[in-house]
Amino acid sequence: MGSGQVTSSGPEDFQGKHITVAGLGVSGVPAAKVLHARGAIVTVVNDGDDARAREQAAELEELGVTVRLGDGATLPEGTELVVTAPGWQPDKPLFEAARAAGVEIWGDVELAWRLRGPDAPPWLAVTGTNGKTTTVQMLASILKAAGLRTAAVGNIGVSVLDAVLGEEQYDVLAVELSSYQLHWAPSLRAHSAAVLNLAPDHLDWHGSMEAYAADKGRIYEGNRVACVYNVADKATEDLVREADVEEGCRAIGFTLGTPGPSQLGVVEGILVDRAFVENRHKNAQELAEVSDVTPPAPHNIANALAAAALARAYGVPAKAVRDGLRAFTPDAHRIAHVADVAGVSYIDDSKATNTHAAEASLAAYESIVWIAGGLAKGATFDELVAKSAKRLRGVVLIGADRALIREALARHAPQVPIVDLDRTDTGAMLAAVREAQRLATEGDTVLLAPACASMDMFANYNKRGDAFAEAVRELAADA
Repeated sequence: MGSGQVTSSGPEDFQGKHITVAGLGVSGVPAAKVLHARGAIVTVVNDGDDARAREQAAELEELGVTVRLGDGATLPEGTELVVTAPGWQPDKPLFEAARAAGVEIWGDVELAWRLRGPDAPPWLAVTGTNGKTTTVQMLASILKAAGLRTAAVGNIGVSVLDAVLGEEQYDVLAVELSSYQLHWAPSLRAHSAAVLNLAPDHLDWHGSMEAYAADKGRIYEGNRVACVYNVADKATEDLVREADVEEGCRAIGFTLGTPGPSQLGVVEGILVDRAFVENRHKNAQELAEVSDVTPPAPHNIANALAAAALARAYGVPAKAVRDGLRAFTPDAHRIAHVADVAGVSYIDDSKATNTHAAEASLAAYESIVWIAGGLAKGATFDELVAKSAKRLRGVVLIGADRALIREALARHAPQVPIVDLDRTDTGAMLAAVREAQRLATEGDTVLLAPACASMDMFANYNKRGDAFAEAVRELAADA
């Protein structure tokens, strides 16, 4: 890790500045309002021109903001700064024009960072391909258990802009950041940060795995106290090594095994800290029991260790780690137990929308009837199936790209019985659950971990999970 001193000169002055906001939506509208309120001359450009966009445009135009619908490609004349919605791809013509004109491009997170006051709370930041939301919520729960005023914000529902500019006073913020947000946040400097894991995702947006990893790694830039990495995922440690941090910032690993010095890990069912203790070469601090984590699946224990590492970096006592983890309840559709029917457990992990998440979910159970499929988003399934084959008792395939999983199963798990459901109607999930019940025997787990996006059959992963839970309840009622 290199070192680089970072200073903050306080909130930016936008008075009279010509600023283009790229995109309406959940980040563009508040950004435009904030900038207009600070005296900027704001123009919003948006690709779409639908009813929702026109409604948002009318609201902004009433305030005196110029809105240009149906043309997000052209840079308005005189633009001195572009503030973009995080999802806009870096190769859009608007950004190419801005770069050619020497105009800076910020995301909403960068804007929030620049607008912080001199007494702004520090950020404990989390990114990774999977587990971000759960880890940030665990972290917020631990911080609250320590008596600190905090909130889970960022790519999680509450925008960082709202947290920074709202009336609520915080001691510290637990911030979830996506690779998109990090790409557009060049001056962000966290107190401490974690990269949970790295697996291929959003490569169409970033252009390559290397570019995706580099954007994730931005979260470590300028860290003051700790860069938290996953011992089992060398790519996360490599990002720490490449980061330019403040003098004295430490690399802190988390592992599901026995921790070495400067690591958190697990010893005989106990989460232990060998990083933030005196004489870490000899001593360890007990933090919590594995049973304090809900659910105690391996990848969720890893999330808890990462959250604990960030909290400990902030000086939180061990008791608050335990109390915070005990108080934490995960969001719906994240490896959630729905019911037991005739000795078979039914688990909803509809949030497992990529192969990396599905692999973690499958690793949590020994004997599985797997419900999988949906939109593959360019993913391949050979590695996932090969790693999980010995746990599979049967597979029920649904969705548009189920053939890709079927072919991987034929190559790596030819002995596993497969039901291929060629239907997308509203009764398809109930049919899938009934087929899974037929394949399962007492002691098995029926696991919805699709490894795919949901939009071929459902509005989102929540609706998919709801359909699964409803089907299981109907099964239980018939039992």
